[in-house]
Amino acid sequence: MGIIDDSRAVIQPVNKFWYKKKVAALDMLRLDLLHPVVSGNKWFKLRLNMKHAEERGFKTIVTFGGGFSNHLIATAYAAKRFGMASVGIVRGHYDHLTPTLVACKEEGMELIFVSKEDYKNKHEPGWASDLVAHFDELFIIPEGGANEWGREGAGLLKRYINDWYTHIAVSVGTGTTLIGLRDKLNDNQQIMGFVPMKQGAYLKDYIAEHLQPAKNLNWELIDKWHFGGFGKWNNELISFMNEFYGETSIPLDVIYTAKMMYGVHEMLEDNHFSSCDRLLCIHTGGLQGNAGVREGLVY
Repeated sequence: MGIIDDSRAVIQPVNKFWYKKKVAALDMLRLDLLHPVVSGNKWFKLRLNMKHAEERGFKTIVTFGGGFSNHLIATAYAAKRFGMASVGIVRGHYDHLTPTLVACKEEGMELIFVSKEDYKNKHEPGWASDLVAHFDELFIIPEGGANEWGREGAGLLKRYINDWYTHIAVSVGTGTTLIGLRDKLNDNQQIMGFVPMKQGAYLKDYIAEHLQPAKNLNWELIDKWHFGGFGKWNNELISFMNEFYGETSIPLDVIYTAKMMYGVHEMLEDNHFSSCDRLLCIHTGGLQGNAGVREGLVY
């Protein structure tokens, strides 16, 4: 379990100039500092999955993701360090591998490409098993680590989060991290889940289903700032990322955290919060996703 040093994560106050004292405090939990590959919440969603697989003697980890998936490369890296093989079932076909997929292969991950239409069947019983039947002793981890071990691992983030904060902002892909946080955090703390895709509020039913009934309160999904859909961005978002970095020295990733912080900024400007509120924004890592930005970023 020692491949990542948890102590590298720190809480960094955001420059007061950025939030103009519209709230009492705005800090960022820098999970991006954990590790350059298995960064952010990815490690927390993987760690108990990997421990479970190791304890039961599994030899191969199978998981899912798209061409820029932080989860895929994190799994490839972690599996190799745990002495296991890894297989990634990738959504879509590529004439040229993305930087993320190249990195996966360099870590020893075997890639299996399926059409976007076929990929929708990943939750069907036996679908993934049929694709990887030629591998032995398999342990299949859902996309984004969305299983009981992933949710429990995400709940370990509570160790960094003081009850002093009134609002916790986190990006949402599968909902796994939000579920883990909601189950462990103080009931009075409001969790704001920023979904970086169109109509991302569809995850609401899934999240509610996996929460402890007594914990299904004080959380919301916000899908307003998706910038055209998952994995999409424009010059406005890139400019925002550059300005935020210039004012805070914190690099954001274009897929998740940049959209979250853009949304937080807009909510601040709209006076959505009280002047006594204390916000903690979680940087979920994934800076490797910025390799897809061909120009414009200053970091």
